[in-house]
Amino acid sequence: MSGTANSLPTNTSAQSIAKLAFRFVLIIGIVNFFADVTYEGARSIIGPFLGSLGASATIVGVVAGLGEMAGFGLRSVTGYFADKTHKYWTLAFVGYAINMFAVPAMALAGNWPMTAGLVIAERTGRAIRKPAMDSMLSQAGHFIGQGWVFGINEALDQTGATLGPLITAYVLYRHGGYRHAFAVLLISAVLCLVTLFVAWFLYRRPYEWQARPARQLSGKGFSKSYWLYMAAGALIAAGFADFSLIAFHFQKTATVPQGMIPVFYAIAMATGAIASLIFGKLLDKFGLPILLLAFGVPAFFAPLVFLDGIRPALAGMILWGLGMGAQDSCLKAVLANIVPPEKRGTAFGVFDTGFGIAWFAGSAIMGALYDKSIPALVAFSVVSQLLALPVMAVANRQKES
Repeated sequence: MSGTANSLPTNTSAQSIAKLAFRFVLIIGIVNFFADVTYEGARSIIGPFLGSLGASATIVGVVAGLGEMAGFGLRSVTGYFADKTHKYWTLAFVGYAINMFAVPAMALAGNWPMTAGLVIAERTGRAIRKPAMDSMLSQAGHFIGQGWVFGINEALDQTGATLGPLITAYVLYRHGGYRHAFAVLLISAVLCLVTLFVAWFLYRRPYEWQARPARQLSGKGFSKSYWLYMAAGALIAAGFADFSLIAFHFQKTATVPQGMIPVFYAIAMATGAIASLIFGKLLDKFGLPILLLAFGVPAFFAPLVFLDGIRPALAGMILWGLGMGAQDSCLKAVLANIVPPEKRGTAFGVFDTGFGIAWFAGSAIMGALYDKSIPALVAFSVVSQLLALPVMAVANRQKES
């Protein structure tokens, strides 16, 4: 479904292209809004659902980590394939279809291994479509700013991630069953795919907006700055506790009532939506200081969410949401500014693979630490994320040299 539409006419003004680019970013944001309603609505209850099926904290941590590793690990392959073939839309449709339909299928899962398989399938679908979509979005960033592009997309993304958990919380309140909540999310899954079709119909080849001659992928590797940013991203991923483990903790300790767990997740996502817009816009203007702020402050969520007390838990989830909002809006914008357009799918994919491997390792470690020592888990989370900050500073210096 790569499309047959022609490139933009050479006499198209920069202002006209900027308007077109903004509309493209907006409709893809709506696609991701419905996508996040679906899988973040599910994500808000997967931890407790696995627990209700007999899974331990270690299993929840490993499943969450495996899901993220699948969701990130395959992106180096799909990103390279997107750049090599330009089949961005084909990858988008296949990925979103798997991503979306794995969620309502959880309503039929009879045990935790089956649920774990669907969690991994859902993340795999995201891996198939994410580098291609990020690459197309980055073309719009050439005209309206990379931080703004990824900030808008992440804001709509996180808005959907706010609504999804609220929907599941309402379903749990009315019906009291996890399976019914998963089934209801079929509606948003279908709306996501319909909107994606509209986006494809209107914008067949956004990757040609910069009107540069097509080039084969160069054998030259990425810059030192790129690899340093990747190392920083890996440290952040390793220390960023998955919400499945946080929700498991809330349920086990009764820190947060069961029906309120999705609401806490929704608050975190709403925080991320607002933060991504602000961080994205300011990143284009101020650079490194915003990057350090965006990842330095959220590093302290763990002492709050894993200690007793509903108020500290809420404060911790707000910081956690800030971190989530920063990850896609800031990291992708920085990478788009140091990688040429014809290699961005590959660059995003390789970066996400490293990010996902680190997420899996960190999730597994924190799941194991939870069963032995929560203070050790907290220390691991905070230290890992704070170590990323000096690495980012060095990466920024390399970029400017």
